[in-house]
Amino acid sequence: MNVFSRFPLAILFALLVVHGALAQQDIQPDYRTELEKIAVIDQKVMMPMRDGIRLCTDIYRPKTDKPVPVIFSRTPYNFNGWRDGEESTGGYRKALEVVQHGYAYVVQNERGRYFSEGQWDILGTPLTDGYDAFSWMAAQPWCNGRIGTIGCSSTAEWQMAVAALDHPAHAAMVPQGFGAGVGRVGVFNEQGNWYRGGAEQMLFFSWLYGVQNDRVRPTFPPDATQEELIRNSRYFDLAPERPKVDWVEANKHLPVQDIMKNVNGPIGVFEDMIRRTPNDPKWHQGGLYHDNMPFGVPSFWFVSWFDVSSSPNIALFNHVREHGVDQNVRDNQYLIIAPNTHCGFNGSQETTMIGELNVGDCRLNYDELTYAWFDAKLKQDNGSVTMPRVRYYTMGKNKWQTSEVWPPANTKMTPLFLTSKGHANTLNGDGQLVLDGAPPNTAPDTFDYDPMNPVPSYGGNVCCTGGAIDAGSFDQRRMEERPDILVYSTEPLVEGLEVSGFIESELYISSSAVDTDFTIKLIDVYPNGAAYNLDETIQRVRYRDGYEHEALMEPGKVYKVSLSPMSTSNYFAAGHRIRIEISSSNFPRFARNLNTGGNNIAEKNSIIAHNNIHHSEDHPSQIRLPIAQ
Repeated sequence: MNVFSRFPLAILFALLVVHGALAQQDIQPDYRTELEKIAVIDQKVMMPMRDGIRLCTDIYRPKTDKPVPVIFSRTPYNFNGWRDGEESTGGYRKALEVVQHGYAYVVQNERGRYFSEGQWDILGTPLTDGYDAFSWMAAQPWCNGRIGTIGCSSTAEWQMAVAALDHPAHAAMVPQGFGAGVGRVGVFNEQGNWYRGGAEQMLFFSWLYGVQNDRVRPTFPPDATQEELIRNSRYFDLAPERPKVDWVEANKHLPVQDIMKNVNGPIGVFEDMIRRTPNDPKWHQGGLYHDNMPFGVPSFWFVSWFDVSSSPNIALFNHVREHGVDQNVRDNQYLIIAPNTHCGFNGSQETTMIGELNVGDCRLNYDELTYAWFDAKLKQDNGSVTMPRVRYYTMGKNKWQTSEVWPPANTKMTPLFLTSKGHANTLNGDGQLVLDGAPPNTAPDTFDYDPMNPVPSYGGNVCCTGGAIDAGSFDQRRMEERPDILVYSTEPLVEGLEVSGFIESELYISSSAVDTDFTIKLIDVYPNGAAYNLDETIQRVRYRDGYEHEALMEPGKVYKVSLSPMSTSNYFAAGHRIRIEISSSNFPRFARNLNTGGNNIAEKNSIIAHNNIHHSEDHPSQIRLPIAQ
């Protein structure tokens, strides 16, 4: 008789569960214990700022009498080491890794987050908090006076504006997925990814629901000692557990300004930010970096092709290379552009899928490159590094390439003109992209945009949507069956071609409405018909002449609209087609334009817009591709 048959099934199952848990404990490294062997651990240090507010800081430094450089991570997220699960384990693992490389690791919560005192605002303002933290660390006997900053997303985005302050100890930085820290750079005026082309990017609605502090929240008393804070961090850490929200449904609520209230979310900075226009002066009073500010720090930038802001991120790299405060700063800017989604810099496999798109073996040892960068800049006196200026991954070829500049010097901007016989609607229409000059005079393509039936977002270059959108590349054919999507494609390519750089779009449009939006997607169409999205953009027509003022349309009048550039590096192989989709919505990637010309965020009612794309000798609608020669 099998010995297990003597036990009731429930007891047997419980034994197996316990055994599995014990086995898991056996193989799970104890990073805290390993860290204690080599590091001095000093947690819940309340670092003073110039106004008396104290920021909660954990410090892990090698057991040595010699001063060492610091790698500093400043974040709005919870790093309490006593939390359950991988997040807690990961914090100790990162500290162990940094100390093993010969650095002190300092991680700090922004003002008003968790154990840190004060009132929180997005990007951890005021900027002086970052400057004061550098001064405090540089004055410690265990610091060699050289500090590097690192982080992804909100742990990176504060770094650019602080770099404008050019603290003497801030010797290097590694910002990853940093777009929400970029206010305006060149033609990009996204104000920290809040806008694109004047349309709200709705990712911040779900992100702020989970991150922003409520006006009323529990705090620790200001006279709590370090010992008391460490002890109490074992019990609780002021991290709220908010009810789950179905953001697919929540984003549909009108008016837009009441979305947070409608989900009973926290009352905080959202209430102010949702009411700011693209040119509101408040964007220049917070923690965003704008291109009229100086920049004084050598930087190693990490960008993703399927992140929310690859184009402005790359534009900022180019801006600093040209406008850094001195030649040393300008010469010490390096860039990686990877084929992943937001902050996916450790998830590559031998075969990596980004949504439904196979991008091949894109593995890269990001940690090795990062420590080589910090070793040169923090352990040496601004030592040199041996790496390509720009390392980028070309999809389709599925290989890493290098360049001294971006776009690569061998690319040539090449226009492709839109044309049709007046029926480009759906993938079965007659829309074409042609290389041989402006198209003949033909009837415009027309579609109806109904804000109550918007084009749903399907994949895309996005993050942080609370599950409303899956980031990445997906076959768009079922979307292209909608009559409110115009489809323009080349003939199958006889020879393959590589597109690497910024993609520009110039449309001639008219509408029955005084205001509406126009959207574009860049698509790689495979011989089997599968249509994979590469990037997307949008333009709210009232901002066609810039963001300093609004200009409504005269119904029926033709206007030229230039959309914010897209970016990619993609090889369109022989037999593939280059395609663009044009519509007036991509929801909830972007907030819907209700077409009234009024205060869009405060309105509930909408009208249907009859929108037109003109393509003729007088109205040569086109995209311009950076094609490698």
